[in-house]
Amino acid sequence: MRAREPVEPVPAEVPLLPGTTPAAFTRLNAAAAARIGVDPAAYAHLLGMAPEHLREDHYRPPASTNIRIWELMTLQAPWHEVSLNMSRASTLGTLGLWDYLLTQAATPLESLRDAAGFIATVADAGTEALRIEVDDRHVTISHVNAADLTDEVASAIRAYSLALFRQRFSESTRRDITPVKVSLAARAPRTHRSLAEMYGTRAIEFAGPVNSITFEAADLTASQPHAPGLSAHLRRHARQSLEEAVPLRDWLDVFRATLRTTLDEETPTLRDAARRMALSTRTLQRRLDEHRTSWSEELQTVRREHALHLLATTGMTLDAIARRTGYADPRGLRRAVHRWTGQPVAALRAHDEDGHAAEPPAAAARPDRGES
Repeated sequence: MRAREPVEPVPAEVPLLPGTTPAAFTRLNAAAAARIGVDPAAYAHLLGMAPEHLREDHYRPPASTNIRIWELMTLQAPWHEVSLNMSRASTLGTLGLWDYLLTQAATPLESLRDAAGFIATVADAGTEALRIEVDDRHVTISHVNAADLTDEVASAIRAYSLALFRQRFSESTRRDITPVKVSLAARAPRTHRSLAEMYGTRAIEFAGPVNSITFEAADLTASQPHAPGLSAHLRRHARQSLEEAVPLRDWLDVFRATLRTTLDEETPTLRDAARRMALSTRTLQRRLDEHRTSWSEELQTVRREHALHLLATTGMTLDAIARRTGYADPRGLRRAVHRWTGQPVAALRAHDEDGHAAEPPAAAARPDRGES
C-alpha cells in the first residue's frame, strides 16, 4: 500500500513571498517566449521586467508577469509545444538555486525533498506545491497549482513542471531516468509527440484528477554523484536568499526597489528616481499620491532601513554610515536610531565604531561613552 510522505516544510521563519517568482524563472520565461516567436515588446513593459530587476537574483517579479508571458506563449503555439519549448530552454542552472537543490543530495529522492521544501526558490509558493508519495516500488510527484490560469496556460505549466523532474534526475544520475507513467489533467492533444519527447515515454494519461509523474523507487533511491555536505549548505543558502529577497508585487514595490538603488548616491532626489523609472517627476509624484504616500515619507523609510542594516551587518564607522544614509554627522544618526528603536547605537552593532568586531554581549550592552 502506498504511504503518503509529508513534504518537509519551509521553516516558519523563512518567508514564502506569495505572489512573486524568482528572477531566474522570469528570465527563463522571457528567453523561451522570444525563442517561440513572441515579440519581447509584448512583455517588456510588465512589472519586474526592467533589466536591473531581471539581472539581480534577489529581486522577485510578480507572478502575474510570468503568467502573462505564458499566456503570450500559448497564443503563439499549442500548450504542449510551449511545454517542450520551455523544457528545451531549461538547461541545468537556468532555474538558479532550485536546480541544485534538486540535483545535489545523496539520492534523487533526498534532492526532491529539498526542492519541494524550498519551492519558493523557483515558483510562487502561494499557489504552487509538490506532493510526494512513496511505496516499495514507486515514487509519485504531484504538482499542485492553484493560480487563476486559463486552461491552455495551466496545461502548459503543469506539463512542463513534471517534465523538469525527469530532466533533472537524468542529469544528476548521469543516466536516462524514464517515468513509469504520467498523468495530466489536460485534455489529450491531437499529437503526443512533444509530450513523449519531454517524458521519454508514451505512457501518458489525460483528463485525470491530478497532474503527476511516477518513477521506479529504485531509480530515485539509488546513490548519485554528489559532494557530501553540499545539500545542507544549499538549504542554508535557500533560507538566507528567501529572507533577503525583494518582492516586486506592485508598482510601489518597484518604486521602493528603485529608490534603494539610489542610496549609493550622496543625495537621492525625486528627479533621479523618476529618471530611473522612465517617468516625469510630476507623474512619479502623482503615482505616489495614488498609493497614499510621498517622496519624503518613502525616502525616510528607505534611509532608516538602510542605516539599520549597515549598523547591524557591517563594520563601517558611524561617520561612514551617516554619510551613506544622508545624515550630516554621527550625532544626527545616533538621535535617529534612538528615535526609531528606543535603543542606543551600541545595542544594534555587531562591530564597534572603528569597524572592529564588537566586544562580547555583556560588555557591548554598556552605553557608549558620551551617549545619554
